[in-house]
Amino acid sequence: MTFRPAVIVLAAGKGTRFRHADHKLAQGLGPYSVLGTTLRHAIGSQLPVVVVVSEPLAELARRSIASRDVIVVPEVGTPGRDGLGMGYSIAMGVAARADAAGWLILPGDMPLVRPSTLIAVARELTQHPVVCAHYKGRRGHPVGFAAELYSELALLRGDDGARRIVARYPALSLELDDPGVLVDVDTESDLERLREELETAPVPLSDA
Repeated sequence: MTFRPAVIVLAAGKGTRFRHADHKLAQGLGPYSVLGTTLRHAIGSQLPVVVVVSEPLAELARRSIASRDVIVVPEVGTPGRDGLGMGYSIAMGVAARADAAGWLILPGDMPLVRPSTLIAVARELTQHPVVCAHYKGRRGHPVGFAAELYSELALLRGDDGARRIVARYPALSLELDDPGVLVDVDTESDLERLREELETAPVPLSDA
């Protein structure tokens, strides 16, 4: 597609609900990690991809994506860096692709989002300032933002992400046949359930 918003994959959170010693995004999921699978699907959309990570996950990200597209920020919750949060990660990712035709925000712990879903959200940004992926009436990710919202996105800080921007502008609720827009990995049980599902029904990359 000639209209090419960038996909901003967020991977700088601590994942405090996941009790395993290793970060949830580094956990194995089939032949890849959770983060690696998310990035693989994002790359499969053929849109530009940037991943915003903390230092402990930077090398993991570089296994899937070029170093120039890995933006390293302080881990969310780092002592002495209060106020950064998810909003800061979004701002840094958007600023790294300031010339993009818009931005799709995708959490790194959502490895089932299909490439075709990312493309569908991106296309709607030609007509709408904000586009939210839905499945059976429930809002999920990615959330897309048109280029006209750059100034507001680049100033984000705190833990609310871009919720206030979504609330401020008319948002398209884009209904998609992709249950993956609702599936994230917060806990060990989430991961085990996801592994079992993928054993029987792998997520295809060919739908891009």
